[in-house]
Amino acid sequence: MKVLHVENGRHLYGGALQVVSLVHGLKQRGVDNLLLCPAGSAIGERLAGDVSECYDPPLGGEIDPRLYVHIGHILREQRPDLIHLHSRRGADLWGVLAARRHRVPVVLSRRVDNIEARIGVAIKYRLADRIVTISEGIRRVVLSQGVDPTKVICVPSGIDTQRYRPHGQNADVRRELDIPDDALWIAVVSQLIERKGHRYLFDALAQLNADLPPWTLWVLGKGPLEDALRRQAADLNLQDHICFAGFRDDLPRLLPALDLVVHPATMEGLGVSLLQAAASEVPIIACPVGGIPEIVHTEVNGLLVPPANTDALAEAMKRLLSDAELRRTMGARGRQIVLNGFSDNSMIEGNLAVYRDLLKQRKTR
Repeated sequence: MKVLHVENGRHLYGGALQVVSLVHGLKQRGVDNLLLCPAGSAIGERLAGDVSECYDPPLGGEIDPRLYVHIGHILREQRPDLIHLHSRRGADLWGVLAARRHRVPVVLSRRVDNIEARIGVAIKYRLADRIVTISEGIRRVVLSQGVDPTKVICVPSGIDTQRYRPHGQNADVRRELDIPDDALWIAVVSQLIERKGHRYLFDALAQLNADLPPWTLWVLGKGPLEDALRRQAADLNLQDHICFAGFRDDLPRLLPALDLVVHPATMEGLGVSLLQAAASEVPIIACPVGGIPEIVHTEVNGLLVPPANTDALAEAMKRLLSDAELRRTMGARGRQIVLNGFSDNSMIEGNLAVYRDLLKQRKTR
């Protein structure tokens, strides 16, 4: 089987990391993978050993119509069995049009839970042969827009549960990073963009009372809101408590040493960072939006609070930060949730089953 993967993101955020895991796993299963990505994108370098050909043409933006031409050229040259479109960013629209033009079966991944414009639904989802959603929450949104339910299949995101797991080196990690032994270590792991809800978290942190032990928040990620969030931290007099740590490549070692992960997103497809935290036995506070309730079960491995509700977020943090035993119990339950349904092996096999079923159906026709 030969598959052309199209990922138009330039950075290795959650969705692109899922593509990395998928392509790597498919190669191990004998699939011949091709990749189309923007010039200079991180995913091309990461997957160099897992694809037989990487196409990285310069593009003038997310909806550059030249993408249609590039995809068509690859389809004519390589004649793949199918094309898998992993990102929106124009790849979904130009991809389905090019696939139909060259009569190649097309699988379209959907990673976000927002309602789309009718014209997009009418074109993309009518022309796609299969729509793979990364959560049941997203699947419900897609179906609510009138998409044929026989086309829409949920294959949850997955992570390497051997890489993300407790490791017993928490004290060493904290010492290396100058986290005091008596400090509560909190983190938010996401892009610094509006829908991730950082500003609500900062406002909630300002409500934490003096009865709690000392605490520090690490903001793990980068994005266009960094300057605004730094100003907000200073305005709230929290600059000594908040560390903007950027992207880190040592999350498997860092996460198990945390006391709490907070994810106040107001919109979320599923949340790979939540899977990573849960697998590392870290309790989570988040909001019941998109696919998050499929990972964070309130009162089981964390707490769910209404989105954009600063007071509720502050109360949830006070409760967990003041109860070490509850954090430990919830953390252990979280790992079991990931083991039961969110492994990278399940994600890879799920997508491969979609490919095989689609190709079998096309052959029968």
